[in-house]
Amino acid sequence: MKTKSIIIYLSLATSVLLASCGDSFLDRPALSAVTSENFYKTAEDLEKATASLYSGSIWGAWTSECYLPLGEVLGGNMILGYNGPAVELNTFSLNGYNFNLITEWRSMYNLIAHSNTTIHAIEDLASENIAEADRNAALGEAKFMRAYAYFTLTRLWGDVPIIKDSKDLFDNPLVYRNHASDVYQFVANDLTFARKNLPATWDKGRVTTWSAQGLLSKVYLTWAGLNQSGTRNQSLLDSAKLYAGNVCENSGLSLMENYADVFKYQFNDNAESLFALQWPTNGGGWYQGNMLQLYSNALQINGGGGYYGIEATYDMYLQYLDIANDSIEVDSLRRKATFMYRNDTYPELNTNISYVENGVTKTGLKFNGNSGLKKHIIGNEKDLNLPLMSNTSSPEHTILLRLADIYLVYVEAVLGNNMTTSDAQALGYFNQIRRRAGLAEVSSISEPTLFKERRIELAGEGEYWFDIVRLSYYNLPKALERLNGEDSRVNIQVNSTTGKVTPGDSYGVITPATVNSFKLPLPSVEVTANPLLLEPAVPYSF
Repeated sequence: MKTKSIIIYLSLATSVLLASCGDSFLDRPALSAVTSENFYKTAEDLEKATASLYSGSIWGAWTSECYLPLGEVLGGNMILGYNGPAVELNTFSLNGYNFNLITEWRSMYNLIAHSNTTIHAIEDLASENIAEADRNAALGEAKFMRAYAYFTLTRLWGDVPIIKDSKDLFDNPLVYRNHASDVYQFVANDLTFARKNLPATWDKGRVTTWSAQGLLSKVYLTWAGLNQSGTRNQSLLDSAKLYAGNVCENSGLSLMENYADVFKYQFNDNAESLFALQWPTNGGGWYQGNMLQLYSNALQINGGGGYYGIEATYDMYLQYLDIANDSIEVDSLRRKATFMYRNDTYPELNTNISYVENGVTKTGLKFNGNSGLKKHIIGNEKDLNLPLMSNTSSPEHTILLRLADIYLVYVEAVLGNNMTTSDAQALGYFNQIRRRAGLAEVSSISEPTLFKERRIELAGEGEYWFDIVRLSYYNLPKALERLNGEDSRVNIQVNSTTGKVTPGDSYGVITPATVNSFKLPLPSVEVTANPLLLEPAVPYSF
């Protein structure tokens, strides 16, 4: 093997160990020196090598700039006021210089590079004395991460370059994009390896075979509609149903009893979590930790407040209401766990701060804005008894894949190309989610019902834009209709006297979504560095 490759691998190994101090399986001692003689010699070394894939600056930048802006603002669930790049997402005025867009591309390709280097280091440097099962489990972790990155990229940009060995870029940095269908195949191949080689149970927080099968079911479900018109590929829908069903029935996972608990620090890596980022609790600088609490200005954490003040859109507000019955809020459990509205109270937040209500002094948070984010807003350093916590280092382990999502993937795979389904298994999963939300069970499920259920259940988790993209693959008119609804991309205004809610501000002139809106512009800086990105996509050689 080339000396240059060995240097790359060992440099990464050193950075992995230095970055892996924290909680759970990330709590590893750093080594003062790493050489080919003393690393990748044991199964424990492999676990150290893969641990850093779950946190660090790659994910720090992504959670700060991409997770909610692209997943929620672009889709129309949320709006960020007076934030230039994010306003471009809300108004469909994107160009290749958009900061959120550039950060997404770079973050996912950095994750790919990190995963690639880990894969090849294990393949080339791992001792023959390490059991094959341990070696393949570590490879499965890295391939799961690489698959997650490519799945994200192709849903945002369609055709993207597949880079299987990052050191090849040293010799040839100019690469073509590959067809989206090949990207989906590549992702499925990685996840198939992962599902076969990851264990069913492991250290709390690490991905397992159930994580791989859950993500694989979403990949097949999305792939089923690619380049289709009106119908989806039944074989791929069947694969989605198979793997989602395996997770639902055989993983031993279950829904948390209380929806709000899923996203609380004390329930990190709970029985519903299939894949979550692993964050330390000992503070961290900009882009070094979980920065999601910056999206709320309702908390002061060690003297620092939020920056972004993300809000619900008026259309999102309507999802929780029974419009036919005087617009009564019927989905209050999930709404209050996801969005704060004016005068909502949260006694578990700001426990060191008091306020007066009806002449009575209370402690906790009483929200005084129009709307704001609640999901991922878990408290300050006193609420959580974490003295070193900052507003850039939330200890919530950010869930990127959970069981309720896979329940709904199963339902959608069963619904498939039909208008409705009364399949007993699908109804069972669907109604479990509704019962937890305090809602009545249903006896049949239609596509609009399922779409709305996913939107509400997963709001604030970066999924909504990808649900619309999946729909656009095979039913473009319906996807455009859902993006361009009246008052769908404005915030809400609450009358302080009457409490009446009305449509508010879009923070910019909204350009209606078009067929071109479902593939983001290529980052201009990447095109400058690699002009071949503008050339037609080419097949990938498997």
